Amino acid sequence: MTNKSVQWQQHFIQLGNNNQSFEESAAFTQETINQLFQAADKPYSGVQPATVKAQLQSVDFSQTESLHAVINTVNELIAKNSILVQHPHTIAHLHTPPLIASVLAEHFIAALNQSMDSWDQSSSATFVEQLMIDWLCKTYQLGPRADGVFTSGGTQSNLMGLLLARDWFAFKQSAHNIQQDGLPDYGHKFRIICSNKSHFTVQKSASLMGLGERAVVCVKTNVQGQMDLVDLQLTIDSLKTQGLLPICVVATAGTTDHGAIDELDKIVEIARNEQIWSHIDGAYGGALQLSAKHQQRLKGIESADSVSVDFHKLFYQTISCGALLIKNKANFNTLLHHADYLNREGDELPNLVDKSIATTKRFDALKLFMTLKSVGADTLGEMYDNVIELTLQVAELVKDNRNFELCCDPLLSTVLFRLSDKFQGSLTAAQFNQLHQTLRLQMATSGTAVIAETKVDGKVYLKLTLLNPCLTLNDFDSLFAKIESYAVALTTKEL
Repeated sequence: MTNKSVQWQQHFIQLGNNNQSFEESAAFTQETINQLFQAADKPYSGVQPATVKAQLQSVDFSQTESLHAVINTVNELIAKNSILVQHPHTIAHLHTPPLIASVLAEHFIAALNQSMDSWDQSSSATFVEQLMIDWLCKTYQLGPRADGVFTSGGTQSNLMGLLLARDWFAFKQSAHNIQQDGLPDYGHKFRIICSNKSHFTVQKSASLMGLGERAVVCVKTNVQGQMDLVDLQLTIDSLKTQGLLPICVVATAGTTDHGAIDELDKIVEIARNEQIWSHIDGAYGGALQLSAKHQQRLKGIESADSVSVDFHKLFYQTISCGALLIKNKANFNTLLHHADYLNREGDELPNLVDKSIATTKRFDALKLFMTLKSVGADTLGEMYDNVIELTLQVAELVKDNRNFELCCDPLLSTVLFRLSDKFQGSLTAAQFNQLHQTLRLQMATSGTAVIAETKVDGKVYLKLTLLNPCLTLNDFDSLFAKIESYAVALTTKEL
């Protein structure tokens, strides 16, 4: 062994050694993070974005330093200027504080560095992922032929669900194998149907699949933000009359802005009757399957051909972590490709690459494993019940506040509201919209609060996404007071 190779060992975890450097650095990192959280009193430092960018760009990578010094640099430049998702007033997006079990699982995942494509790279981890997939299929009652695979989240899960739908339909239509022969000559007639409130990844997936965004046909929604079933049937009939080929209907269990849950059972039934694949985007609301109070809102999910579930949302896992579940595991065969070095034909041991569009894949299933064993599915369900109840109470606070106007009653755990007309004064509608955008941005960059914005019928609304089960109503009293203060200052030109 050369002197250099001995020298390099200090940068790696070594087998058979006590790894004192690793232990000390890990402990120092944990201590640094603890101190950061203990001292934090705002969701963001308030340092202007341009300053943060300039400081990071000044880092000289041609000069190395001790790992402890690097940890200090990361803390000062990055950690202290990060959005702290644990803060009560970080409430903009579907971005949760992670469970301790999930964070600790990341220690194992990173140190073991398993690659979840072949058994001889992941061994026991392969069985853990399949164990968690089997638990999920049973929990969602998808039946004995169901299977699934862990993904990076809703975008990948939706893409895979629609990809399987496309290939299934082509084979059903004319025994055409898209994997081997590409799109059939009638591929330009394929249409994917979703609601006008569905996630944009439906259009994104259609583009990536070679169908184009115009292959996505949006159905109108009712006053509750749910897919209009009459319009769905009319849309299917119209497409077929035009000689077009509806291949999939995408239902949503929890739209991003309103939290609306489509009538899943009826949509799946329509799809089945029309011989169309049914995919449910359950990235947000799919977690309600663990709720004793709200599980019935997902009635019909058990009959869908494919389901997307995100664990880095209401399962409180570290990013990223999701899964695609399918009712008939045979449909994964369209993804199967044998590589002599990887998943050799005749292998007796499972290779998860057989049902994944990713090759190298993280051992994210361990996070769910540790969460179920330490927290439990019932407790997770109780957390959701608490979040939904708190959301209703927050909406009542908005209704009772003459400075605000509620967009609509919450359907899941998002609250949409805007400033009342008293703040508009002589402002035009466009200027009033801009006021909301300025308010949100200034609150975020000053470190006061991180809230979101969206548009409904041309009006900009502020958006609160409640996910943290540890929040109380008092947290929102103080948040609303801050929003009112900024609104007053902005309309009187003080900011």
